[in-house]
Amino acid sequence: MTAPSASADKTIETIRAALKPHGLFLRGTVNFTTAEAAPLLADGRSAASVVLIGHIGGSLWQPFDAWRGSRADRGGKDPLDTWSKAVIQPIAETCHATAYFPSDPPWQPFQQWAMRAEGLKPSPLGILIHPRFGLWHGYRGAFGLDIPLGEAGEGAAAHPCDGCREKPCISACPADALASGRFDVAPCRRHLGTVVGSAGCLANGCLSRDACPVGIDYRYPPEQLRFHMAALEL
Repeated sequence: MTAPSASADKTIETIRAALKPHGLFLRGTVNFTTAEAAPLLADGRSAASVVLIGHIGGSLWQPFDAWRGSRADRGGKDPLDTWSKAVIQPIAETCHATAYFPSDPPWQPFQQWAMRAEGLKPSPLGILIHPRFGLWHGYRGAFGLDIPLGEAGEGAAAHPCDGCREKPCISACPADALASGRFDVAPCRRHLGTVVGSAGCLANGCLSRDACPVGIDYRYPPEQLRFHMAALEL
């Protein structure tokens, strides 16, 4: 694999600038060796690298909510996925890249890419926890490119959960869905279907997620929390 070039640096800056008005960020890059199973580009070749694209805290909420409000159908059944594609796909075409999305087959290993690009690890909730943003971030897409790229994320850092003795995320769950130390979806869904769960977590956001002390300055705004919870299929 060849070293990143000046062209690669220019590509990264072009992507960053194009994403900024939409509240999206270049979250990190992964370069592939010839021995790895890399994703395929639109022309059938293997990608040399991928660029992860995502949001930080409530960064995407205003652009997304404005777009949704401008549409008669409010964005359809999966408005955030539809908006992400409407924003990211044209940028990919401008950069001669292939766009990948978490909602589309063939399912790309976004979590593996994120762990590799930013050195992240899962929290007890199953969400990848960032040492600065905590649980308040996400990935909306990725670009596959035919050139290797330099590092563009924040790099690896200590796993925040390793030094957390209190584990407030576990004790805060009213459904005991984290009693085993890992997220169990069944009791969570049962709780959300109750009157208490509907008025609590479903209306205001996951109490366990909110209890995590990491990245509290990046907590989603109330409207974004309600949107994500309402999107759950109970």
